[in-house]
Amino acid sequence: MQLITVKIDKPEATNFILGQTHFIKSVEDIHEALVATVPGIKFGLAFCEASGKCLVRWSGTDPALIDLARKNVMSIAAGHCFIVFLGDGYYPLNVLNTVKMVPEVCRIFCATANPTEVILAETEQGRGILGVVDGFPPKDIEAEDDIQWRKALLRQIGYKL
Repeated sequence: MQLITVKIDKPEATNFILGQTHFIKSVEDIHEALVATVPGIKFGLAFCEASGKCLVRWSGTDPALIDLARKNVMSIAAGHCFIVFLGDGYYPLNVLNTVKMVPEVCRIFCATANPTEVILAETEQGRGILGVVDGFPPKDIEAEDDIQWRKALLRQIGYKL
């Protein structure tokens, strides 16, 4: 077995969700869940089929995001993983619970816009995702002024009253 990492290749501010699912039906079900939750959402979705033809299955509403998803999931190349890239102005917070509730979804590894590395185990059979490195380590502990900034930001962008 070898441990390897694959960097998620994406524009800096683009949010994505990386997860694991278990069935070819996932592509359609995740697509339907996203458009039902946020009408007009822009996204690209790709899924690594781990049996049968072992193809990258894909869907979405934005051609550039679909291409981004296909390229990244092909780089990861781990059985039954999926990735959803969200368009500008769409955030995992808006759709994450919906994606988690899709019956085929087994787990979510991350939902972020941060620079991300996927940690993989590679064997003779194939690859599996062990986890992710999401962003950077903390530099310090927040102080009172940092707390005030955080609270003000959440209210400014409408996530808290």
